[in-house]
Amino acid sequence: METMGQSTFEFEKFGSLPVENVQVLASKNLKNIPSRYIRPEFESDVVSTDESLQIPVIDMSKLDHDDEQTKLHFACKDWGFFQLINHGVADEIIEQMKADAREFFHLPLEERMACAQIPDHIEGYGQVFVISEEQKLDWSDMLFLFGLPVPLRDTRFWPANPPSFRTTLDKYTMELHKVMIQLMKLIAKNLGMDPETLLSLFENEIQAIKMNHYPPCAEASKVLGASPHSDSSALTILLHANEVEGLQINRNQKWVPVKPIPGAFTVNIGDVIEIMSNGEYKSVLHRAVVNGDKERLSIAAFHNQKLGTQVGPLQDLVKTNKALYKTIPVEEFRRWKMTSKQDGKFMIRKMEL
Repeated sequence: METMGQSTFEFEKFGSLPVENVQVLASKNLKNIPSRYIRPEFESDVVSTDESLQIPVIDMSKLDHDDEQTKLHFACKDWGFFQLINHGVADEIIEQMKADAREFFHLPLEERMACAQIPDHIEGYGQVFVISEEQKLDWSDMLFLFGLPVPLRDTRFWPANPPSFRTTLDKYTMELHKVMIQLMKLIAKNLGMDPETLLSLFENEIQAIKMNHYPPCAEASKVLGASPHSDSSALTILLHANEVEGLQINRNQKWVPVKPIPGAFTVNIGDVIEIMSNGEYKSVLHRAVVNGDKERLSIAAFHNQKLGTQVGPLQDLVKTNKALYKTIPVEEFRRWKMTSKQDGKFMIRKMEL
């Protein structure tokens, strides 16, 4: 598959083993959840109850001021997560994206399955990164689609119902690309490097959209919606699509619940930025927990550098410091990711020198 003159990388060769639909499981009101979803290893985890402990809030409309840029640098360096307000994406686009995602997950199963994954394809409705029959499973279903570059889109996996879905997602992906570019410029500045050098890696970015549906679970304390992991992307921009909380980040050996601000995006540093910054910024472990009574919806956009480039510490940052990570083709980096299950910061471990 060729994309906009970039090197060949056949995304369709990577798939996930089929698993039972969690929404269907949840509808059965089972007294005993199947053992593949039970996660006793996490029952002793410590969850912070400190209400004052919250990820930083960055005002995008003020990022032309030094004070807000300093706050952004601190957020990326010390937290790896922040909430972004006044980001410039119109409320009507965000609300329509939420509504369309909600409507899709509320369609009858046979209509949702019209977008189901097929063998050796990562896109579509189902699950990702299930690579063995013994693997523990997350209590969630998802719709995974490529948003950018446009030639990478495979519209057979894009829902035709609701009727507005495709138009809405097209607008939403384009708007998020603009937000990503603005953040990358400032990240480059804060790292002391030429912004154009960093932006050149993302001009034809690979943007993946993962819409997550977490059904309520009678044994919510024994399952996870998303296993602890860091994102392999450069930046992730998350939209909380309903009012139910569930995202938690790992800080000082405790899980800190994120309380989303209405209208804000939750942004986090991915493994690629940790590697590019030579460890100045860190990707952070996070997970999703499940509610016992209510469904949760979120829409994550993963922003990745274009094909034909290298993943490694940026040269400007290793002139006087030792490189802490390998440099490899982005195609090899993506191949490692797509053939592995989510397991903490395993991509960082593979890249460390």
